[in-house]
Amino acid sequence: MRRRRVLARLAIAFVSTLAFAQQEPVSTEADWLLRDFIFHTGERLPELRLHYLTMGTPQRDESGRVRNAVLLLHGTASSSAPFLTSGFLGALFLPGQPLDAQKYFLILPDCIGHGDSSKPSNGLHAKFPAYDYADLVEAQYRLVREHLRIDHLRLILGLEAGGMQAWLWGEQHPEFADALMPIGASPAAISGRQRVYRDMVIDAIESDPAWNGGEYTSPPRGLLTAQSVIYLMTQGAGYLQQLAPAPDIADAMFQSWRRRALRMADANDLLYQFHASKDYDPAPDVEKIRARVLSVNFADDELNPPETSVARGRQVWIPASKETRGSATALRARVWRDHVAELIQ
Repeated sequence: MRRRRVLARLAIAFVSTLAFAQQEPVSTEADWLLRDFIFHTGERLPELRLHYLTMGTPQRDESGRVRNAVLLLHGTASSSAPFLTSGFLGALFLPGQPLDAQKYFLILPDCIGHGDSSKPSNGLHAKFPAYDYADLVEAQYRLVREHLRIDHLRLILGLEAGGMQAWLWGEQHPEFADALMPIGASPAAISGRQRVYRDMVIDAIESDPAWNGGEYTSPPRGLLTAQSVIYLMTQGAGYLQQLAPAPDIADAMFQSWRRRALRMADANDLLYQFHASKDYDPAPDVEKIRARVLSVNFADDELNPPETSVARGRQVWIPASKETRGSATALRARVWRDHVAELIQ
């Protein structure tokens, strides 16, 4: 009898997995080359490669205008790839879910300096042009408008740095999107703990002699220090306590993470990604935003705590729980997906 129950459970699990696979939206990868891209500093790249993914199909009205496009923006030191993991696919993009890929045309770019888009580690190292978030938004706008031929977005949803870019999108292109959903991001200059954190990451790399002005031959040790700071600041204290409730478990967890850490990032890429936020400050132009705004933040996010909140549009603060992970809760779509449905409806 027990064996039958086990087999039955395995059969149910297999059928469920098969059903999920059949519903899973197909993503398409592509690259677009922007010729002679000019950065905010006046520096140029003869060819700027933007890598991007799409899911779903554009739906056009009688005038030919796309009405179902959604732009999804990733966070610092990330790419569009996490949007294809179960944390998003199983919570946002399946039939009946808030961003059902059968209803919406989803656009997921890799920002300049991230993923498979042009970045310092491709060969220019520290000679790569300095970019900021305004440059990222300009490149995204041109991808959507010039390459994909879309002149209107239903929603721009961004995680952490992507959320900061969503604020800038609303200012730089006020009529382009119906709604903005910044997650884990504030419409104000980066200061306090958030600023010190970013300074620490930058200093850990640049103060290491092995960095060698960006011309290192192996990962500088400062990269490990920088990633340690990032890990501690983006993971909620309560979550880490759940993961490592005893000293020996915490020690083993650290050693496992340490072995992987230097393979997880390139020092120059990380340096540029953190420098990019230095001049971020949407506050002076925030009144230009015409889109509906619903910002989502997390009570246990040490980088964006409620005490430093800057209000604009409707705000949602999700309380700390066993489901939250501090700043990293942005990657757990099931925690905040109901707010997506509320906004896009």
